[in-house]
Amino acid sequence: MLSSTFVATKAGHSKPVRLTAVIAALLLLVGCASPVPQTPPVNIQDEANANADYYLLQLQQSSDDNKADWQLLAIRALLREGKLPQASEQWEQLPKNLSSVQLAERQLLTDELEVASKRNISARSTLDHLDSGSLSANQRMRYYQAQIAANQGTPSLPLIRAYIAQEPLLIGQAHQNNLDQTWQTLLQLTPQNVNSLVINANENVLQGWLDLLRVYQDNRQDPDLLQAGIKDWKNRYPHNPAAKTLPTPLNPVLNLTQASTSSIALLLPLSGQAQMFADAILQGFEAAKNGVSAPAPTPQALQTTNPDQSAVISADLNASGAVSTSPQPADQTVPSIASITPSQATNNVQVKVYDTTSQPLTALLNQAQQDGATLVVGPLLKENVDQLSGSHTTLNVLALNQPETPNDDPNICYFALSPEDEARDAARHIWDQQQRQPLLLVPRASFGDRVAKAFNQEWQKLGGQRVLQQGIGSADELRKAANSGGLRLTGMPIPSIPTQPNVTIAGETPPVSSSDEPRGAGGGIDAVYIVATPAQLTLIKPMIDMATNSRSKLAVYASSRSYQAGAGLDFRLEMEGLQFSDIPLLAGANPQLLQQATARFHNDHSLVRLYAMGMDAWALANHFGELRYLPALQLSGTTGMLTAAPGCVINRKLPWLQYRQGVVVPIS
Repeated sequence: MLSSTFVATKAGHSKPVRLTAVIAALLLLVGCASPVPQTPPVNIQDEANANADYYLLQLQQSSDDNKADWQLLAIRALLREGKLPQASEQWEQLPKNLSSVQLAERQLLTDELEVASKRNISARSTLDHLDSGSLSANQRMRYYQAQIAANQGTPSLPLIRAYIAQEPLLIGQAHQNNLDQTWQTLLQLTPQNVNSLVINANENVLQGWLDLLRVYQDNRQDPDLLQAGIKDWKNRYPHNPAAKTLPTPLNPVLNLTQASTSSIALLLPLSGQAQMFADAILQGFEAAKNGVSAPAPTPQALQTTNPDQSAVISADLNASGAVSTSPQPADQTVPSIASITPSQATNNVQVKVYDTTSQPLTALLNQAQQDGATLVVGPLLKENVDQLSGSHTTLNVLALNQPETPNDDPNICYFALSPEDEARDAARHIWDQQQRQPLLLVPRASFGDRVAKAFNQEWQKLGGQRVLQQGIGSADELRKAANSGGLRLTGMPIPSIPTQPNVTIAGETPPVSSSDEPRGAGGGIDAVYIVATPAQLTLIKPMIDMATNSRSKLAVYASSRSYQAGAGLDFRLEMEGLQFSDIPLLAGANPQLLQQATARFHNDHSLVRLYAMGMDAWALANHFGELRYLPALQLSGTTGMLTAAPGCVINRKLPWLQYRQGVVVPIS
């Protein structure tokens, strides 16, 4: 119970009064004298990190003096939360009489609404008329971000200027992201774009960025020159933000050290069905190591017991590791380790060849490390390559195949003559030729499905619609089809990984076909990509010509699997118009080397391709350190133009050729 107090009266008597009554009276007086509780102070030019519901609640409870401020903040929050219709509705309800500060915020929100609605052209126009000088630091950061978003997908001077203007307003990771995005935009400029740029004399930061781009492009193929060029650039532009903090992709360049190739361990299957493939790769590796265009002498340890015996082997060394062989020649005697002696090489690099069929992979890697190896090239067979990540080796490894899903190990790169890689190159080539509705004719097997999947994934990245796939059977089946009406060109859409809503690819949101019904030649097909043997192609190409009239001829493409060297004039005329790809060596890039290689391997182009792979493996081994840290590095190899994709998977861009009036000609 609360205590009581006594109040003295005039008569001198005391009268008890309850304290609770006094407190109640005081509270009543205070309540009568106080106004309605005020909403928190608001600053529309500052951060707005609360959610939209909070701002809408404050809008309902606020007085007329600051209702517009809360409404402007609510629109910002709704935009940030992706609630575009609600944001537009609140924008429409904004009062007409606004202060100058509120008008500037309203205009900025208008631009942000335009960008969010993908009306980039309109957004760019209105942004140009907004006076950024009247904005606070936070508003300027949003203003430049709106400019960046409105110019995305088109590397241009306005986009670069927006990144540069936004940079001083950012800190921490946001600042680093800004530098990285500025650099990526510069890299997307074509030489014509760069040469046509006109900048102001006072744009020193922009001039510094353009000079850094020139240094990079002029020296990117030589790590030493690039390192020296970047250091010199930093001295010339000490106040450029990139001089203080380099873009992330350039940081490793300054610390790049060449991977040692003083001792190379070459891991190959030196016995069993794949022995002849290993032999071809080893000979190519030696030829490149010796620095001569002619094939290197065959190592004594790998010579057959009957050197005059010819053996034709059809090899499909792909990402699944499938290898089909014809009967092997006479038994060969091969030691588990064969050394390339100094007398066979013109330099001091020591190479040891380890037989992957003799010991487990982990044991061979440990043995190679004990022997002083600084770099491993191989293994070749997929089952061995799949074990690489689990081996936890610290050696740098250039694998000569790749797993289904390569791990991004910092010390492992993957180089394979993969049909999937060839299919991705075909997708890019067909896209560049403005074809948009391709049909793939591939073997009815897992091999064909893998090729189709790789083509389709690349096609989707380019912004294309679904690709159609049609299985083809053996040459006998195709002959029966030719005798019974020909080949009906139909196809089913290749299953794709579902695309997230509102995700754009190559600046567009690709439409997705809603029907899985087969489509025929009359249903929009404009190109056919064939993965078939020469015997199958001989039957397929004439049937395609018969299925289409002269006014709606399809563009026809084929993989290197179909190429038939030394084909007669009748075959070349029958293939009129067909485009196909193959490695540069077989496409005529080095006629003398091709003549020597085909003579060595008795015109077996499967082995010639592996020989070329061995040559490129040597080149890649000598640039191992740059493969991960110089994404622009390109090596002109005998198997294609070589570049490193994410995860250090080596991509090959192949030359394309075409049959024209009985002659094979390159496509420019």
